[in-house]
Amino acid sequence: MTKTAVITGASSGLGLEFVKLFANDGYNLVVIARNEEKLLEIKRDFPDINVTVIAKDLSMPNASKEILDEIQTKKISVDVLVNNAGFGLLGSFESLNIEQQLNMIHLNVSSLTELTYHLLPDLKKSKSGKILNVASTAAFQPGPNMAVYYATKAYVLSFSEALAEELKEDNITVTTLCPGATKTNFSSVAKVENTKMFSNAMSSDVVAQQGYHALMQGKGVVITGGFNKVGALAAKFLPRRTAAKVAKLVMKEN
Repeated sequence: MTKTAVITGASSGLGLEFVKLFANDGYNLVVIARNEEKLLEIKRDFPDINVTVIAKDLSMPNASKEILDEIQTKKISVDVLVNNAGFGLLGSFESLNIEQQLNMIHLNVSSLTELTYHLLPDLKKSKSGKILNVASTAAFQPGPNMAVYYATKAYVLSFSEALAEELKEDNITVTTLCPGATKTNFSSVAKVENTKMFSNAMSSDVVAQQGYHALMQGKGVVITGGFNKVGALAAKFLPRRTAAKVAKLVMKEN
């Protein structure tokens, strides 16, 4: 029986790269994003597989429940969940719009949590379910001038590691992808293209491939790129205050 993967933020960037990887392996897809036109393009690009399009803005209340209702109505059995949708904003906490920051928390944290909760029964039924949560190297330290974004990714990492332990007996693996700077729409939305951090951004296809392979192998946490691995390791041993100063430095413009 053909397996099905649910992918959020599927219309561009890492999400679109995940779409390609799953499609090439013959998975049926449930693609979720705000842009229905781009999702329909995906459906046209992969005529040989079953692609279900769900145009929803996951930063809005009740979106996760509405997605679940649609999946259940269409009697889709889910084998893999990829929580990829998310965004960040550059600027001091005080200077950024509070509504945008609250939307960020809802998308990066609440929707990821809700969707995982709602789809967990289906993943258990498959007896070999897989979850991929996209965090960031931001998860490993505080991030001045992206304070809320860094905090949301710390949640994703902590939540994913705990869930992985809880679900071991159910034969469900939880993989956390922690990329550093990556060439996607994220950088333009967050307005970080000209920062030191993004001067050596990795390509999205390479990051997605590493995450996909880790997911299929049932690995826990995967940090993409040698430099990012060193940085994440250093953040574990540095005093939190020092780690915050380093993060602030790399978010400065070139």
